[in-house]
Amino acid sequence: MGGGQAWADAVGLVPVASFTITKLRWLATNEPANADRTAAVCLPHDWLTWKLAGTGRLDALRTDRSDASGTGYWSTPTGQYRPDLLRLAFGREPILPEVLGPTGVAGTLPGGAPLGPGAGDNAAAALGAGALPGDVLVSIGTSGTAFSVAETPAADASGTVAGFADTTGRFLPLVATLNAARVLDAAARLLGVDHAELSRLALSAPPGADGLSLVPYLEGERTPNRPNSTGSLHGLTLATSTPAHLARAAVEGMLCALADGLDALVAQGAMVNRVILVGGGARSEAVRRIAPEVFGAPVVVPPRVSTWPTAPPARPPGSRSAATSLQPGPPARWTSTRPRPSPRSGSATPRHANT
Repeated sequence: MGGGQAWADAVGLVPVASFTITKLRWLATNEPANADRTAAVCLPHDWLTWKLAGTGRLDALRTDRSDASGTGYWSTPTGQYRPDLLRLAFGREPILPEVLGPTGVAGTLPGGAPLGPGAGDNAAAALGAGALPGDVLVSIGTSGTAFSVAETPAADASGTVAGFADTTGRFLPLVATLNAARVLDAAARLLGVDHAELSRLALSAPPGADGLSLVPYLEGERTPNRPNSTGSLHGLTLATSTPAHLARAAVEGMLCALADGLDALVAQGAMVNRVILVGGGARSEAVRRIAPEVFGAPVVVPPRVSTWPTAPPARPPGSRSAATSLQPGPPARWTSTRPRPSPRSGSATPRHANT
């Protein structure tokens, strides 16, 4: 293909192990008999949609732009499959799902209701949050993602930013990290506290944790690509060897790693007018209050992730109606936090001061 830039220009991403085209290459190389038996290739939710539609015909497979853009053989810039790349990786062309646009119908349920094609998790989060160009979503799950809504596709030769598509006809450049809420889990376990107490401890320490820094690569890292790296503490002294300092360093270290993702998005042309914080880690008060200082941008949090839950929600968090989801801007009830001057920033930008 001619290297990373050629791949990025062709399909919007540089293949790594997580993309479908790489897995098909592995299957063809290591299990050729199973590769030969493969009649069609689709993603898990495409299979579920197909089963719900109930036709049983492989030519009835459907998918959406967001998940097609993560295969490595669908071109985000052109909106078309690249069968030449599929042949290059797999040796032939299996049946592929038709890629539907924002208003596409994938089938009909037995009761007559139209069936949508679904979406990838991050694209669905952007839709549910009503994200628009200028918004960056940061999702803090076990791993982390930072992604923005864009009018034009990304083409990052380094592979740091994957140039995905979204559900609305726009694009969703995205950076993924391996270490997000698991960093908070590890810190809470190390200190023998729950997440609410970890948050309280972090907020009781000064910004910058008096120089104590945590490099949060506890499971290696994919952004940057350091699969064999480990986490490390720097600046540990008698003064900083307290639970509060460690809690603060854990929160800031995790957020600084995600801020590297924001920087990569900005390098691809993204605007950061505000950050929409989602995922389980966004329930932490410390994360919500420290994030604006690290990201250097206002942060808003949807209400269903704004506190640690005391009871199950009455309905699924993603069950906002499509009409509500497509309204610009966050609902008034969203919590919002703006950056404030931080004594740890000095001459550096806030997001880099603790990495």
